[in-house]
Amino acid sequence: MERYWDKSIECAPLHELRSLQSFRLSQTVRRVYENVPYYRQRMDEAGVKPEDIVSVKDLHKLPFTCKQDLRDTYPYGLFAVGMDKVVRLHASSGTTGKQIVVGYTKNDLNTWEECCARALTAFGCDNTDFMHVSYGYGLFTGGLGMHYGAEHVGMTVIPVSVGNTKRQITVIKDFGSTAICCTPSYALHLAETMEEMGLTKDDINLKVGVFGAEPWTEEMRTQIQDKLGIKAYDIYGLSEVIGPGVAYECSAQTGMHINEDNFIPEIIDPDTGEVLPDGVQGELVFTCITKEAFPLIRYRTRDIAVLKREKCSCGRTFIKMMKPAGRSDDMLIIRGVNVFPSQVESVLLSLGNTSPYYQLIVDRVNNSDTLEIQVEISPEMFSDTVRSIEDQESIIRAAVESTLGIAAKIKLVEPKSLQRFEGKAVHVIDKRKK
Repeated sequence: MERYWDKSIECAPLHELRSLQSFRLSQTVRRVYENVPYYRQRMDEAGVKPEDIVSVKDLHKLPFTCKQDLRDTYPYGLFAVGMDKVVRLHASSGTTGKQIVVGYTKNDLNTWEECCARALTAFGCDNTDFMHVSYGYGLFTGGLGMHYGAEHVGMTVIPVSVGNTKRQITVIKDFGSTAICCTPSYALHLAETMEEMGLTKDDINLKVGVFGAEPWTEEMRTQIQDKLGIKAYDIYGLSEVIGPGVAYECSAQTGMHINEDNFIPEIIDPDTGEVLPDGVQGELVFTCITKEAFPLIRYRTRDIAVLKREKCSCGRTFIKMMKPAGRSDDMLIIRGVNVFPSQVESVLLSLGNTSPYYQLIVDRVNNSDTLEIQVEISPEMFSDTVRSIEDQESIIRAAVESTLGIAAKIKLVEPKSLQRFEGKAVHVIDKRKK
């Protein structure tokens, strides 16, 4: 039987949801216009006044917000409340510029907990479960977001954070963890380390895995489920919008339901900004309609995704977003072809015989782009003959070229020779940028 945290809103009729969204949108737009000088200036430049926004249908009139706007107003320039109302700050890693600083009022934290509670309930978790949190704590939103969401459900939370993988496995085994949240790449690393320790999935009690913070494929889901003996669920979020819990899978696992009473999604053409219809791939945009401290308007996430509003077997009426194909700023353009690392991962895992660890090395030689894909072979293949390894390289090369439309050099490397990551995996080394 499907479980709900708040069935009245998760299964609300569309007309009721639209009415609620329209009211909250108009209230939010007026509030940011009155309290955030940056938004007021942008709206004035666009010739839009708060009274022009009376329903969701008016959303397209508002200007976009992008990551550079957040950097330009660093650290608190987009906050819509005084700092005396802000009870917590989080921030992005800042690897590509200034950190993105986000703030929360007490009501914002309650909203966040509610969003995560809905997700965890959809995954089948309840107050009898033990949640092992392997996301990083601190300024990153993953650890604390899932921590308080799990506590909101009544789960017993084990705040392990990242690092010391063998100790994590001991904790999972000895504490009786039934659920785990971490990046999908770290889940595979846990499974690999368990094998080294002589443990199998039968030695642990895990039944549910909550994975996000990086792109992952259906093939990777299958590997995680097989190795850890769990049901692997996708959760989506980003610090700027609120953190994990913006969207979540249900039992159908045919996309992630977006918490539309808090976030209005759009899909746009990333080049023109034109709003695209449901079912068409484009850039995902969010407007926050309940956040008090940091309510973003039409925020361009750079995630490439598809929205679908269709009847779901779980009974929820929230629109679904399909698993993002990647981020437009992670997308590689190699010899004029758009390439996402997740495409390569999907090819590799579907073929078998290799481990789920790979790296793309992009370079430019004589004014021409080159792509080398380094892939770890499985321990079984490592003992094969040179000829069989060369044959496998040829098979992978053909499959990659068929999928991507460009040729790549395939280099099979020894087991465990590529770096493991406790947080987001780094799959690309682009030497053209140096």
